Amino acid sequence: IVLDQINEFVRRERAVSIPPVELVLRARFNPELNKSWFGGAMQIINNITMLSIVLTGAALIREREHGTLEHLLVMPVSPFEIMASKVLAMAAVVLVASAFSLNVVVRGLMGVPIEGSLPLFFFGAALHLFATTSLGIVLATLARSMPQFGMLLLMVLLPLQMLSGGSTPRESMPELVQFVMLAAPNTHFVLLSHGILYRGAGLEVVWPQLISLTVIGSILFTFSLARFRKTLAAAE
Repeated sequence: IVLDQINEFVRRERAVSIPPVELVLRARFNPELNKSWFGGAMQIINNITMLSIVLTGAALIREREHGTLEHLLVMPVSPFEIMASKVLAMAAVVLVASAFSLNVVVRGLMGVPIEGSLPLFFFGAALHLFATTSLGIVLATLARSMPQFGMLLLMVLLPLQMLSGGSTPRESMPELVQFVMLAAPNTHFVLLSHGILYRGAGLEVVWPQLISLTVIGSILFTFSLARFRKTLAAAE
């Protein structure tokens, strides 16, 4: 396109002495266009979202099917303590697994360079897990069995993964979709992860995503706690 415009200018102005312009492209943050540099880290980011929702929801449904929720009801614990224990336990498992995968597999075996601060990334991942584990509990309270939970998971997880920017650039999506997906926690987590892992961004750059994850996580946790209390009341 640039050369066509230059040639048109040369023909129009009859400035035959002007040399043609050679356009040189350079890719930032991945100059060799190595797919593993992008794909390895993005798979960890997507799997954090998937595993946190699946493990939390499946654990709650299994406990309900095996009757262990009724055992918890006779113990001196509140619904908040029961739900908080599940959120913290599943978030810790996913966080440890993602730390192992990022350091041993992505950085070690695949040799992918990480530009930013890993503690800042895992802090953002913890906030993201706070939101997604709460979403898993919401889905588990809506579903009556594991097959129903699987169907709900397909309806929720696939749009989250496809429209958050983890698989395709958000800039290529309609503006309405980009605006709606700002309500999803993994949209902000993908933006945060791109900034930290690929571009070496610090807290002064990613603080809006951290605040968004905190707000979305608080809303989801409050809603899931209300749903969980309703489920326990129905079980009594």
